[in-house]
Amino acid sequence: MESVLEKIEELINKYGTNCPFKIAKHLDIEIVYEDLGKVFGYFNQFCRVKIIHINEKATDYQKMFICAHELGHAIFHPDANTPFLKRNTLFSTDRIEVEANLFAVHLLFSEHFFNDQLSLRDAVELYGIPEEFILKQFERRIIYGNLSQI
Repeated sequence: MESVLEKIEELINKYGTNCPFKIAKHLDIEIVYEDLGKVFGYFNQFCRVKIIHINEKATDYQKMFICAHELGHAIFHPDANTPFLKRNTLFSTDRIEVEANLFAVHLLFSEHFFNDQLSLRDAVELYGIPEEFILKQFERRIIYGNLSQI
């Protein structure tokens, strides 16, 4: 299986952007905004149509992260129904969610498009990136410093 970082590099080179909305459009993935209550977003596939659902009440930055996260699911786990798995099985979806978060963080903060003025704390607050994920992934390299060190 192709690694997350290799796939990001391939997508950026092919489409010339790290914008998850533009990449989704190139991949013919529909994006729907709706009131999802406390749910940020989810990905599903219906009759071979891939759809990313985003909570319309999220901020623009959060929508960017949500789209990137769900794009990760669309690319790496198109057939996984994580809400069903969590509710109805003992299957752990942790690996799937971590992989989608990893995809989102590395896509949004790719070295090709990185903004040196954005701190890790800014990213956590603006984009809604799970802080515990960031710290687990990068705790040995950086703690609330500049993202360019990641």
